[in-house]
Amino acid sequence: MGGINNKKQTKRQVGASYVTTIISITLVLFTLGFLGLILLQARSLSRYIKENIGFEIVIKKGVKDADIFRLQKILDARNYVKSTEYITKEEAANRLKKTLGNDFISFLGEDNNPLLPSLEVRFNADWASPDSLKIIEKKVLKNNIVKEVYYHKSLVDVINKNIRRIGLILLAISLVLIIISVALINNTIRLAVFAKRHTIKSMQLVGATNGFIRKPFVQRSVLHGALSALLALLLLSGVTTLLKDNIPELQLLEDRVTMLVLYISVIILGVAISSVSTWMAVTRYLKAGSDQLYG
Repeated sequence: MGGINNKKQTKRQVGASYVTTIISITLVLFTLGFLGLILLQARSLSRYIKENIGFEIVIKKGVKDADIFRLQKILDARNYVKSTEYITKEEAANRLKKTLGNDFISFLGEDNNPLLPSLEVRFNADWASPDSLKIIEKKVLKNNIVKEVYYHKSLVDVINKNIRRIGLILLAISLVLIIISVALINNTIRLAVFAKRHTIKSMQLVGATNGFIRKPFVQRSVLHGALSALLALLLLSGVTTLLKDNIPELQLLEDRVTMLVLYISVIILGVAISSVSTWMAVTRYLKAGSDQLYG
């Protein structure tokens, strides 16, 4: 009876260690996945901000619409341009009216509208840097229908510096968290394998090869890693949905391809860390002497 009770108790301990391992890996992978989500969203936000940086190309007075459309077509063909919009004198007046809250054009008269037509240009994110914008500005100013080019030079510089700074901070946090996470998962799995150290040594004593002994442990760890990853992704999906419901603007930053890459990365990471940690833990007890099994 005592032997049966001991076996039942051992099974319960092993089962509890497996559950603890899965929960621990799940929480760690969820944390890593959430940080990865923040990094991806920060990257998308960076691109979104940069792609909303642009020029206002003010056209000289008296230029024909056909010439403006020709310039717009040339700009649209450039690889650094994301989009262009032609703003007529009338549209510029309407925008200014909304901003100021009064109709100054009716006071001056339609024929005395002092505003000039313009082209609003938005650039692809890779070109939204101070140096690139200066080069583009010089090229645009060479066109004889362009009066001036206007954009917030200091704002562009501040945005790029802050984006780089935030990126470096997030990268540093990610590296530290990954190291801590791997250590936590490794320790959790070592504790789980510790519960079966006598079984490992018994199999070794009856002549089983190291590869034969490791195989079931590694196979089980792969399943545990995959299950933990799926549970982590369910939690991550729930949190993501909750955030998007409360912050609708986040949907503008959503990229299905990058999210798919993130999900696959979490699964691979879960399986890889779990299996490698198990392999190392089993190997440790394979090399251990009988007197070390109780240490």
